[in-house]
Amino acid sequence: MIEVIKYNLLQAKQGIDQLLANEKTLNAIQCAAEALIKSFDTGNKVLSCGNGGSMCDAMHFAEELTGRFRKDRRPFPAIAICDPSHFTCVGNDYGFDDVFARYIVAHAKAGDCLLAISTSGTSKNIMKAIAAAKQQKVTVIGLTGKENSLLDEQADISICTPIGEFSDRVQELHIKVIHTLIELVERGFCPENYA
Repeated sequence: MIEVIKYNLLQAKQGIDQLLANEKTLNAIQCAAEALIKSFDTGNKVLSCGNGGSMCDAMHFAEELTGRFRKDRRPFPAIAICDPSHFTCVGNDYGFDDVFARYIVAHAKAGDCLLAISTSGTSKNIMKAIAAAKQQKVTVIGLTGKENSLLDEQADISICTPIGEFSDRVQELHIKVIHTLIELVERGFCPENYA
């Protein structure tokens, strides 16, 4: 058991080391934070979506922005697309591939941001969400684990964290990226919280 524990922790460390050495990804994280700050600064909002564990990450991202991350500050308008009644309605009437896209058409406006999360970068409902967001003139921030995937190619800003064979390793880096984005937003609006 100890060997498995050590192996898992070593893989996580290797993922962080690879992320630190990847200038393209570091620059993408910075660009994503700047896009979020601009959106909030102009009175807009961010939506987030993902499937399975990525939906949990999308929800985590939104609640840290509407609640608080480290210290008290104003809430930022963030919505995770995760309403079960919306999912069952749209899934039943249109199909599961449309659950995020229809929500975006209903609620997003020009100047908003979308954080679209897919470890594979190929989820059909995420790709439809990106297409809908672009039609609404929404800035798309993609978070994926596969370089040269559809999401990597279609997002306005693509943050790619490839590591390991399975999605759990990718998701471990995704949560680090998400926390970093939230901190950068806070630092942009509330520098006194980090003095």
